[in-house]
Amino acid sequence: MPGRTDGLHAAGRRSLVDETIEQLREQLGAGAWAVGERIPTEHELAERLQVGRNTVREAIRVLVHAGMLVSRQGEGTFVRSTSDPAAVLRGVQRSGVRDVLEVRAALEAEAARLAAVRHTPEDIARMRAALAREAEVMAAHPERAGREATVEHDLEFHTAVVDAAHNPALAELYRYFGASVREAMRTAFGDHEMPEISLETHRALVDAVESGDPDRAEAACRALLAGPTAAVEQLIAAIAARK
Repeated sequence: MPGRTDGLHAAGRRSLVDETIEQLREQLGAGAWAVGERIPTEHELAERLQVGRNTVREAIRVLVHAGMLVSRQGEGTFVRSTSDPAAVLRGVQRSGVRDVLEVRAALEAEAARLAAVRHTPEDIARMRAALAREAEVMAAHPERAGREATVEHDLEFHTAVVDAAHNPALAELYRYFGASVREAMRTAFGDHEMPEISLETHRALVDAVESGDPDRAEAACRALLAGPTAAVEQLIAAIAARK
C-alpha cells in the first residue's frame, strides 16, 4: 500500500505503545484506510514506526478493543470504524448536564414512538411494575419522594420504555446517556436538589405507548420530560446567580 501510511513516523521512546496507538488512531481518523480495508501488517507498521512488532501488536489489540479495528484470523486486521467510540464518550462526559439531558430526551422521544408500534404485553407489564415499585417507595419515604429513594425504579421505568422500542443500538445508547444524566445532575446539584418525579406523567406515557399511537406516545414522553428539563434550567440559573 505505497503512499497510504506516509503520515506515520518513528514513535518516541517515552511510551512506545501509547504513541503507537495515538499515531494509528490519527491515521484512521484521517482516512488513511477506508472502513473494511485491511491495514498494513505488523511487520510493515513496525518498520514505519521504528518500534518492535510486540509494540504494534499491543497497540492493535487496544484499538480492536476500542472498536476501531477488527482482527480476522488468517486474513489480517481490518478497519471497523474511523472514529474512536471511547473518545466520543469522553466528550459526552465533559458536556454539561443540560446538553446530556437534551440528548437523552431526543433518544427517549424516538424510543416512545417506536415502542408505540413495537411493544409487547410484557413490555407494558414491565413499565407498570416499575411504576408500582416507584409508587411504593414514594409512599414509604415521602420526605425523599422523587429523589434518591426512587432513582433506581425511575431508571428501570425509562429503560423499560426504551427497550420496548426493540432497537438494540438505541437501547445501548440510552443506557449510557441515562447513567450520564443521573451522574451529571448529582455532580451539578447534589441529591437533595434532584427534580421531583411525577407518577401521573409516567402513567400517561405508558397509556400512550399502549394505545399504539406514535404521535401520542412522543407527546406524552416530551410532556413527562418537560418538568425535569424546566427544573434543571431553574437550578442552572440559580447556580449561575450565586457565582
